[in-house]
Parts: sequence; C-alpha cells; structure tokens
Amino acid sequence: MTAKTRPPVLGVRANLAQFSLLVAVNALVGGMLGQERTVLPLLAGDEFGLTGYTFVLTYVLAFGVTKAATNYFAGAWSDRFGRKPVLLAGWLIAVPVPLMLIWAPNWGWVIAANVLLGINQGLTWSTTVIMKIDLAGPARRGLAMGLNEAAGYGAVAATAAATGFLAAEYGLRPAPFLLGLFYAVVGLWLCGLAVRETRDHARLEAAQHTARADGRHDHLHAELTNGEVFTYTSVREPALSAASQAGMVNNLNDGLAWGLFPILFATAALSIDRIGILAAVYPAVWGVGQLVTGPLSDRLGRKPFITIGMLVQAAALALVAAVDTFALWTVAAVLLGAGTAMVYPTLLAAIGDVAHPSWRARAVGTYRLWRDGGFAVGAVLAGILADLWGLRAAVAAIAAITAASGILVAIRMYETHPRTTPEPAEGLLS
Repeated sequence: MTAKTRPPVLGVRANLAQFSLLVAVNALVGGMLGQERTVLPLLAGDEFGLTGYTFVLTYVLAFGVTKAATNYFAGAWSDRFGRKPVLLAGWLIAVPVPLMLIWAPNWGWVIAANVLLGINQGLTWSTTVIMKIDLAGPARRGLAMGLNEAAGYGAVAATAAATGFLAAEYGLRPAPFLLGLFYAVVGLWLCGLAVRETRDHARLEAAQHTARADGRHDHLHAELTNGEVFTYTSVREPALSAASQAGMVNNLNDGLAWGLFPILFATAALSIDRIGILAAVYPAVWGVGQLVTGPLSDRLGRKPFITIGMLVQAAALALVAAVDTFALWTVAAVLLGAGTAMVYPTLLAAIGDVAHPSWRARAVGTYRLWRDGGFAVGAVLAGILADLWGLRAAVAAIAAITAASGILVAIRMYETHPRTTPEPAEGLLS
C-alpha cells in the first residue's frame, strides 16, 4: 500500500513529514505578514504624507476586518471542500500583495493590498492550524500549535528585522517587499506539489472520539449546525467563549504594536534599524516561546498559561507607555512576547480540546474570527485614543483592557485538557 493510499494515523510522529512541511508553509505565511511590520507605518508618513494616527491605521483595520471574516469562511470551506483547496486559494491571492505595495501610487493601493493580505492570511494560516490539529490528534494539540505558531511568528520577527535593515540600506521600496514576493511564490509551489489533504484524519478522530469523564461536553454532539457552532464558540460555552474574548484582546494588542509602536519609537528619535529590532523582538520571543508553552500546556493544562499570559501582556504594555529608551522598550517587548507566547498556542489547543472533530474546523474559524477581529478593534480604538490623548495614553488604556481580559479568563474558563500528565511511555512527538 503506497503512502498516498495508506489509511490515516493520528500523531505528530506518525505524520512527521507532512507536519514538518506544514510548519514550513506557516513560516512562509508569517513572512507575508512580517514584510509590513517595520516598513509600512514609516512609508505612510515618508512617502504618502499621512498625518493622524487613525488614518494611518486604516491599513491595519482593512487587514483585520478582512482576515477575521475570512477565518470564519476558511473553517466552513475546509469542512465542505477540504483543507488543501482552501490553502491553495490563499496562496494564489498572496502573489499580487507585495507587487501592489511596491507600485502603490497612493494610500488606497496600500489598503487594497491589505485586504488581499487579510484574505491570504485568513485562508492559509487558519487552514494550516486546522491541518496540524487534524494530524496531531488529541494528545499533542499544545505541541502542534506551539510549533505552528512559533514558525509563523518567528518568520514575522525575522522578516520584520530583515525589512528594517533592507529599508535602512536601500530605501522603503522596493527591496523590503521583494521578500514577500519570494514567500508567496515558494508557498504556492510547495502547497501545489507536496501538501496532502488531512480531512480523513479528522474523520478518524471523530470515529474514535470519547466523551469527557465529567460529562461537561455531552451536549456538544457531532450534529451542530453552523449557527450553533458560532453561538457556542462565541457566547454560550464557557471555555470557548472565554478563549474567543482573550484571543480578541490579544490581537488588539498586536494591532497596537503593529500600527503605533513604530510611530511611538520614532518620537524618541530611534533610527529605522533600531525600530526594526524592536519590531522584531516581540514576535521573536513570542515565536520561540511557543515551543515551550505549547508542549507544557499538554502537561500542565491550558488555563494557567492563558490567564497569566494575559496579565503579563498587560504589564508589558504598561511599561511601553511609561518609558522612553531603547533598552527599556526592549525589556517591554520581551515581556509582551513572553505573555503572548503563553496565550497563543494554548488558546488554539483549548478550542481543539472542546470542539468535536466533526465541527472543529468551524469552531477554529469562529474563534479566529473573533481573535483577528482584534486587529480591527485595536486599529480603531488605538487610533482614536492616540488622536485624542496621545500615544502613551492609548497604550496605557489597552493595558488595562488586557488585564481585565485575563481576570475574565480566570473567572469563566475551566481547564479544557482532561489529561494534564502524559503517560511515561509517550515521547514528545507521539
């Protein structure tokens, strides 16, 4: 029996080749996002003469709204048509994005490019998440999500730093965005030739699915409609809804960091390459940290990491608002990355813990709708607050919102991982 026709088997080790390929693909997805982190806020002022923080953040708003909506449809389409067709569609849409940013004659082109980027990210990142959960099975979701998100945000960080140095050496256009064009072409090539469908793995897990011993999920049967999945994930189910609001606030913070941090750092007369370093430190710590926090959540549970991570993010944002030197902003960026690393893979793993395999892709899509809606909320809220009260007041206000989110998780969320200590015979990649 060939590798193409052999029956599906669950586990990271059993699917190591495909799993590793999907990790590499998600690194390319992250690189597409990272091409903008350092350069675009500076491009807004230097080449397009934009003033007013709210107007500058329109590109984050366009990206966030589009990605959030696309996440939802990516989950539904993955269940209906399969994972690979959705992934391929996302990479096709990625190709024109860097070209539009290179040739943009006005800010409208930048907004249009970010609409396409949002669709690309929603289709590709959501689908790689769903495919890795399919392959990993129930025991190693934290590990799977840690590797997925580490690859993606590690690439965001590396690309943010690389584009900062390219911009300092060669100018804001076109050199930094040529990286994005390379990522898009390679991603499309890999997914077309080497990535395989994983929907049968989800069907296998559904066939083997057993209820929790405490009976908590007995009402979450396999026949939920799209509307029921949306309602449970958004409001009714305590763990799913707590995860959705925490994810939204987490990405509100990321939208703030993406849109306003480079402008705030520039007010302290930092050079472009130093701004690039600060823009990279936060996602770098975030990316690498998930290699630790994801697997640990398989052993220690999801809730402690989510609660503490949100509170650490709040402390980091408060520090950003209070200081004005490169060294102290570096400390704050490290803290923000560490807090985000505690939250990001564990939230996705918690969704996988609760959702039945037959509607898990739709639950992931709904969660990511709310989570990436945080980009749009962050863009609008941070922009308005910065215009009214200044950059530092905007950051401080969002620090308070983040702390409140962590407290809500502590109150509302229960532990979703029913087995927090793996059997001694199991290896890391089992």
